[in-house]
Amino acid sequence: MEESKKNFLEKSAKKLTKNVQNMANYRSLYNEIQRLVASTVVKKNDFENTLVDALKVNGLETQLRNTVFHWARSQDSLKKKPIHLTENTDLIYLKKVQIQWERRIQKSLNSICSELNIPLARIRPSADREELGEKWNELSTYDTDLSKYRPLYAPKDFLEVLFSIRDPAFKKHPEELNWDFSHIQIRVKTLAELRCLYVELAQGMPLLGVNPDMPAAGNFLNLEAERTHLGEKVLSTNYAPIAQEFLKRGAPRALRGRLWSLVLGSTIKDNDIEYYDELKTMVLQYDIVVDKLIIKDVQLTASNDDQYFVFEDVLYKTMLCFSRDSEVLTPVTTDRSAGGQVIHAVLQGKPATLENTLVFPPSGVIPFHGFTMYATPFCYLYDDPCIMYYTFRAFYLRYWFRLHTVSSHEQGIVALCLLFERLLQCHEPLLWAHFKNIHLQPIKIVFKWLMRGFSGHLPPEQLLCLWDLVLGYDSLEIIALLAVTILSFRKENLMQVNNQHNVEAILADLSSLKVIPFVIIDKLLALFH
Repeated sequence: MEESKKNFLEKSAKKLTKNVQNMANYRSLYNEIQRLVASTVVKKNDFENTLVDALKVNGLETQLRNTVFHWARSQDSLKKKPIHLTENTDLIYLKKVQIQWERRIQKSLNSICSELNIPLARIRPSADREELGEKWNELSTYDTDLSKYRPLYAPKDFLEVLFSIRDPAFKKHPEELNWDFSHIQIRVKTLAELRCLYVELAQGMPLLGVNPDMPAAGNFLNLEAERTHLGEKVLSTNYAPIAQEFLKRGAPRALRGRLWSLVLGSTIKDNDIEYYDELKTMVLQYDIVVDKLIIKDVQLTASNDDQYFVFEDVLYKTMLCFSRDSEVLTPVTTDRSAGGQVIHAVLQGKPATLENTLVFPPSGVIPFHGFTMYATPFCYLYDDPCIMYYTFRAFYLRYWFRLHTVSSHEQGIVALCLLFERLLQCHEPLLWAHFKNIHLQPIKIVFKWLMRGFSGHLPPEQLLCLWDLVLGYDSLEIIALLAVTILSFRKENLMQVNNQHNVEAILADLSSLKVIPFVIIDKLLALFH
């Protein structure tokens, strides 16, 4: 028995070692351990014990533990199978929809190039490169004509695609399929299961964000002081799983950025800074159509938002660098249902050779109207654009790309739509019936909230409280739960109107809502109990 256990551990360790070698932080971690092994603190005659002690003293043991934590999370993200209603459910039709959707986006992109007579990619002219380099820290002053450019698609266009999904095994009149997503055979959590997941919320534990001046344990003046003291201790451990657990009850504003970086593994080292500079160099060197779409999106969204317009320059840098980041390509294309449909572009004026051909865009992500809003809240957390970039990228790769991809994943946009509908129908049946009577699908009203993770719809501080919970519980389901509770809160007014315009007017301004006090303490607890 012991021998069998030992063999299993050895095999697991070898597999883990092999996988860790493919992680972004492996090289720097390996070099640090090598330097430690070569130092005098590690004794040849007692190599194992002295090495383990040295790893602990130098904090490398914690780094190794965090590396395993982040690896395990990535494996969970890539390999977790969706829960289907039946074991034999075949969701190949969802993959086909994603493939068709990507081809449609690519066709729109090519149409823009044809209409404007521009290439997908070209080497940037020297004058343009110099101007862009000079204005890198003030890109809002970079002069480029975008009047003929338009977003490739918006959330409402993507929702139309989701409504077009047809489960060939579902016996229902075709006209009824457009009302909701009940014909898609993905099992989503019940409220009882959500209660088990969000146990701290369901039990009504004191949460930062409800009232920072509420009484605290010990000698602290209030809960915020208590959480700040505890948060500093959590950060001193530098251990990601503890930081993730801490976020379940809210992050103090001053510590949030460091806590998020720790949980996401986005703390930067010298090689990360070098890579970020390489991304900037690629932006200066190559002019791609996506650049114009990004700049246009920033102008249409963040620049017109009272909460985010001051961050216009850093958002340009973040999103332009993101478009060049080939490290985004593999995780995104591996995990999405289509199996990685990408465009290849030949540089304008160059022979069609391998060295002149690049994946377009290098990140594999083509922006849509509102894409920038995934990054805007991070501007409140970090002064350093490099740290902001890596934390945004990690958050996107963990969560946000699922919100604009057709997949059967339990954290994907299709599953979130299903979860929203099931909760609303089950716990607000009168409101559900009212929507049906006025021939208005509820998902049409909340879809833009779900697809953006509420960014641009909630005030920044409330949005950050919500994203604390996303990180703490490692789940996007809180977003669907929030959408249901908002409709529940506005139920009385919604029952008095009978068209989409008036419904949207009632729900247009969410600035008065406070996510934690309103959702968690009031409506959410009411649902849980």
